[in-house]
Amino acid sequence: MKNLLRTCALLALAGSLLVSCASVIGPRQIELPLTKLQAGMDRRFPISNRALEVIDIQLNRPQLSLAAGNGRVGVTLDAALSSPFTRQSWRGSLAMSGRPYVDAARNAVLMAEPRVDRFAIDGIDDARQRQLAAAANVLMNKVVADVAVYSFRPEDLRYAGVQFVPTRIQTTATSLIVTVEPAK
Repeated sequence: MKNLLRTCALLALAGSLLVSCASVIGPRQIELPLTKLQAGMDRRFPISNRALEVIDIQLNRPQLSLAAGNGRVGVTLDAALSSPFTRQSWRGSLAMSGRPYVDAARNAVLMAEPRVDRFAIDGIDDARQRQLAAAANVLMNKVVADVAVYSFRPEDLRYAGVQFVPTRIQTTATSLIVTVEPAK
């Protein structure tokens, strides 16, 4: 009887220690270096889409950049455009940026507030460049909503038996720093 009481007390003590350890585990940071982010983006491209039902756009060769000062993620892409009506095609480049955020439902880093910073197509006059830039802005809103900059694996958000949720993201010159906290 005395051994049973001692065993129960030890189990209760061990259980309370585990529970208290879980509550002591505080926020931690996950660093996502630019090379890891770039590798993830490379797997998601090329992307083809039709803008405004008149221009086919293919985007490939994404090159990520991080801007610590303004907290944005930049992407430069090669662009190939063609018109199904005129059978013409053009090549150029597109530079866009967005503010990184964590989508908890998808366990992924996405970009909000996308904007086309530069859109240059070879052999097209300025007036048509502006029209195509407007179409590119529409397309970028769709592309940015669908393409994750990084997707967390389930084990990335679990530590010492505790489930974590992303709460904050910070941009540095070489990486994204995601702060995670124990789930409540």
